[in-house]
Amino acid sequence: MAEEGAKMMEEFICAYEMGEKEKMLYQKRESLVFRLVPTLSAAEKDKMRILEGLLYVVGEDGIHLGQLSAVLELDEESVKRMLEKMRGELAKDEHGLELVSYGGLYKILSKPVIAPFIQKLFQTSKANNLSQSALETLAIIAYKGPITRFEIEELRGVGAEMMLRKLVMRGLIEEVGRSDAPGRPILYGVTEEFMDSFKLYSLNDLPKIEEVKTESEELFE
Repeated sequence: MAEEGAKMMEEFICAYEMGEKEKMLYQKRESLVFRLVPTLSAAEKDKMRILEGLLYVVGEDGIHLGQLSAVLELDEESVKRMLEKMRGELAKDEHGLELVSYGGLYKILSKPVIAPFIQKLFQTSKANNLSQSALETLAIIAYKGPITRFEIEELRGVGAEMMLRKLVMRGLIEEVGRSDAPGRPILYGVTEEFMDSFKLYSLNDLPKIEEVKTESEELFE
């Protein structure tokens, strides 16, 4: 009985020591992470919300450090600190977004863990229940594609970032390349899913613009 008690006490002490070691390692890691998060100046803090807004507006096209520096009127080192601060904040588990940098372009994207829920959100609707804005955007891409977001916005006269994201998630459009324009923006085109949804064998089956105009004019005569 005494031997059993001694064994239990030994196991308890061992478990306690392991727990203390894990606690120390955790505290050390947290301390290291805290030290890695940059401290911002007053000017940098004031412009954090502007930086966030800029990253939101450019969306998946992303933006270069130099462009951010020019717009924010801060040197590149200051902008880097702000970006790292934002990256650290978004890295926390309670956030569904992350700040990434690919090919020198900074952008905010949803974390991979969110992908199944986004798919679930759109999986029940493809071409059905599309808004007038969605149909207009699809028509522009179908007739004018490959085309950039900026060109779509020029034609429609309104922002297209969120609409493009929705159409991508519904599988109706996709990235088909990059433009040679400054910043190499994404080029969008329609997908096979689009062709199936609208019963098209090829884009040549789309009504000619002249035919659509004639039909519209006849309706109002």
